[in-house]
Amino acid sequence: MTEVLFYHLQDTALEKVLPPLLEKSLERGWRVAVQTGSEERAEVLDAHLWTYRDDSFLPHSTWRESDVANQPIVLTVDDGNPNNANVRFIVDAAGLPKDCATYDRVVLVFNGDDDEALSVARAAWADGKSRGLDLTYWQTDERGKWQKRA
Repeated sequence: MTEVLFYHLQDTALEKVLPPLLEKSLERGWRVAVQTGSEERAEVLDAHLWTYRDDSFLPHSTWRESDVANQPIVLTVDDGNPNNANVRFIVDAAGLPKDCATYDRVVLVFNGDDDEALSVARAAWADGKSRGLDLTYWQTDERGKWQKRA
């Protein structure tokens, strides 16, 4: 069954939390698709993933590249699965994909300080419950560690 995780960001940027989550996915041998809300956002994340740490980078590509099917992480702006990913990250206030059941895990990362993103996340939670998906909700504690809340 597809596991759906909701990561509630507060007082922190996506650029800070996404790289460690992607690193953990790669450590587990997963292929990942990251769906952004716009081409501009994908370009910003693309640049960031190459430079977010001085001693490392995350191997990835965008949906535009010819070898996209061979990439462990692909940034995309639509709901396709160009690299046959088994994990899908959704950022920028998008709901659950229609093909949710084809993934092992779907991770919605949303900004809790943005009313629209919060509303979309609540609707996605209701949608996931109605589909019978395994849903969990995560939020950071006062030390910045992710804690399961529901």
